[in-house]
Amino acid sequence: MERKSQNIVPWRMSCAPMMDWTDRHCRYLHRLLSRQTLLYTEMVTAPALVRGGALHLLEYSVEEHPVALQLGGSDPEELAQAARLGAEAGYDEINLNCGCPSDRVQSGTFGAVLMKHPGLVADCVTAMREAVDVEVTVKCRIGVDDQDPETVLPEFLEQIAGAGCQRVIIHARKAWLQGLSPKENRDIPPLDYDLVHRMKARFPGMHISINGGIDTLAAARAHLDAGLDGVMIGRAAYHQPADILCKADPLIYGTGTASDPVTAVRAMLPYIEAHLATGGRLHQITRHMLGLFAGRPGARGWRRMLSEGAVRPGAGPELVEAALDQVAGLWHTSETPLDPAPRL
Repeated sequence: MERKSQNIVPWRMSCAPMMDWTDRHCRYLHRLLSRQTLLYTEMVTAPALVRGGALHLLEYSVEEHPVALQLGGSDPEELAQAARLGAEAGYDEINLNCGCPSDRVQSGTFGAVLMKHPGLVADCVTAMREAVDVEVTVKCRIGVDDQDPETVLPEFLEQIAGAGCQRVIIHARKAWLQGLSPKENRDIPPLDYDLVHRMKARFPGMHISINGGIDTLAAARAHLDAGLDGVMIGRAAYHQPADILCKADPLIYGTGTASDPVTAVRAMLPYIEAHLATGGRLHQITRHMLGLFAGRPGARGWRRMLSEGAVRPGAGPELVEAALDQVAGLWHTSETPLDPAPRL
């Protein structure tokens, strides 16, 4: 099959794919806070789509664009079929997970274990790119277990670049497949930002984003100013979404103005009503909104009202409005300016 051309979009910031967190409700909220930031789904396994027929996992709101589908798998043909389903569903990018260290992922020979099989990853990328018109990307670690990242990472990047992958997101930590839990793998292995920056110098034609431990826009700007093409932010974007996303458009993309979480909450109300009308529960949405006012006056009351009330039968948008009264009049007076970008 003739390889199709793919347009590369210069994504400067993205929100990381996070299991049990970045579902469609979370992404809808995040899109209200930033129009430009690239959003990712939770990882969806190719077997679930191709063999299990779980196409409901591909559902999303059109307002989420730009949004990327992250796939897990290691069979090139199956990943190609899953990528095709994702492209047909309208996703703007298909991403291959080569970084998740969970036991379930390891047992399926995908995720971080693929760092040991760069040739197979290259085959997967080739098959996926031949199947779809949208961009195919890879998210990886700097290595796993006893691998030497100085050797392994450039070899890995060379292989996937040769397969046509032009954009990669590198989590700047090793993954330990034995001895550390997925949670521990997010914190215990040391970060090596310098290695990722050296990879950009070595592969100047690749769009390289960095991930891992980045928790402020100032830190994100420092990586961009130092020459990287993009920054992916995970837990900070989820737990303090206003701190990360409200000013992302003007400060990272140089476009638009800062958004307002109070306005975003009010914009969520019709979405909440529509979800409840289909039989959904309020807490399925509001669990992603608890950190909206983190660190601001009234945040405790906001969290308490939502966490305690949203799980009750019959809870609806009026609860969200009541919780908003805890913070709405205090938000603008509590904002603080962005700190200058630190040196790396």
